[in-house]
Amino acid sequence: MNKGIAVVLLVVGIVLIIWGVSVAKSFTSDISRFFTGSPTSKAIWILVAGIVTSVAGLLLIMIG
Repeated sequence: MNKGIAVVLLVVGIVLIIWGVSVAKSFTSDISRFFTGSPTSKAIWILVAGIVTSVAGLLLIMIG
């Protein structure tokens, strides 16, 4: 059961990271980067959520 949850967390994390990278490369992020020097907060939060979820999945796979 725990392995299944761990794999799901890992897959969801990878999908979030891929989605976050595509959001960070969008036109809206380009405009935000032009004026503020950083991508939109949405892109940053999606990337952070993906990294945290992936790490949680990896830890559960290694521990469990």
